[in-house]
Amino acid sequence: MSNHLKFFIDGEWVDPAIPATLDVIDPSTEEAFTAISVGSKADVDKAVAAAKRAFATFSLWSVEERLALLHRMLVEYNKRFDDIAKAVSFEMGAPMSFALEAQAWAGRAHMEATIAGLENFKFSEKRGATTVVKEPIGVCALITPWNWPLNQIVCKVAPAIAAGCTVVLKPSEIAPISGIIFSEVMEAAGVPKGVYNMVNGNGPDVGQVMAGHPDVDMVSFTGSTRAGIIVAKTAADTVKRVAQELGGKSANIVLPDADFESAIRKGVQGCFGNSGQSCDAPTRMLVPADRHDEALVYAKSEAETFVVGDPRADDTVLGPVVSQVQFDKIQRLIEAGIKEGATLVTGGLGRPENLNRGYYVRPTIFGNVRNDMTIAREEIFGPVLSILPYKDEEEAVEIANDTVYGLAAYVQSVNIEHARDVAKKMRAGSVYLNYPEWDTFAPFGGYKQSGNGREYADWAIHDFVEIKGIVGWGD
Repeated sequence: MSNHLKFFIDGEWVDPAIPATLDVIDPSTEEAFTAISVGSKADVDKAVAAAKRAFATFSLWSVEERLALLHRMLVEYNKRFDDIAKAVSFEMGAPMSFALEAQAWAGRAHMEATIAGLENFKFSEKRGATTVVKEPIGVCALITPWNWPLNQIVCKVAPAIAAGCTVVLKPSEIAPISGIIFSEVMEAAGVPKGVYNMVNGNGPDVGQVMAGHPDVDMVSFTGSTRAGIIVAKTAADTVKRVAQELGGKSANIVLPDADFESAIRKGVQGCFGNSGQSCDAPTRMLVPADRHDEALVYAKSEAETFVVGDPRADDTVLGPVVSQVQFDKIQRLIEAGIKEGATLVTGGLGRPENLNRGYYVRPTIFGNVRNDMTIAREEIFGPVLSILPYKDEEEAVEIANDTVYGLAAYVQSVNIEHARDVAKKMRAGSVYLNYPEWDTFAPFGGYKQSGNGREYADWAIHDFVEIKGIVGWGD
């Protein structure tokens, strides 16, 4: 029996306090494929109360007991792996291969990284006659986005559990079905009553209520910078900790000594992955001015290899973007790029040919982009790459850092020492040299308006603990 119309609170699947539903749209068809219940303050109050009761005992669990729970969560997650991937494909339009190999895989990989992080985490240390202990912060409100639903759910739930916290999760109402399946995973894993709770709903009626709730000790939020500011302001009244992973406009510096064609092609692939809906996507490609036109040739050639279409078709590389709102925003920004004088290399306005419904965006490349143009300043969140020329390395670094964001940066060079030197100059939480593999043990988070705090492995556990100094402990 489907739990789509229920919430998971205090170990049970329950109906909302006030009946209200919201359709969940398949972005490939623009039609509803199911509906969820949406919550209210009464549901949040019930979930937070359950979490608060459970914290009194769960916070005392040993590391070994918490590790055993995480291992059970991983086992049950793997049992539902295909169901999770299918849900992601329908709720956000990810091609099935990508939903399996990236979206569902990310949840598994982060669970494994958290387990490894907890196995080596030091919860106490001696400093002379003082003992410093790290204790669970308390009840945590977790608010996750639609673009990498399992990645972000596991990146918050698993380290919170590892630290000994209890949680209330609000998945995105745009892509909520994978979150419901994850809640079924938690139930099957035998999570104690009240330790994990899930309430669906929108930002104002559920997310903000969670952020401002007096019995919530911490908020961990991933989403837009605009929404993150609202969450932080709401949380400020009760002086709770706020960890945020927000927007990005990441620069990809292709240095003159890079393997040029490969660097350009891989940069296009990195920007377009997940239909461009990744906060750390390399969306501003910086190339030497004297090779700018050459870069456009390679970028155009690569972009035009991307097959856009039905997420359930075997040859599809890019599915639709998630919603009408996102589609309209991307179209507005493509239009701004054209009007402001950037060179439209390929793609542009409207859907790809032969697609007359669904939120499909044409893979788009702009050249001759200046860093003061709208398409170089605003986060587009679609398959749109801006290519900017630079005259020398100093200017490239200056352009890369000239943004309100600081989530990620990319550097390409055949000389690793050169790439490392440039990486040190980047004002970003993550710098990726020569397109490395995804590392779930590296810290992930941003500078400036890209947020605060760090996720992944043991880095995330630190966000969910308080530090207590017991002075005079003795030898």
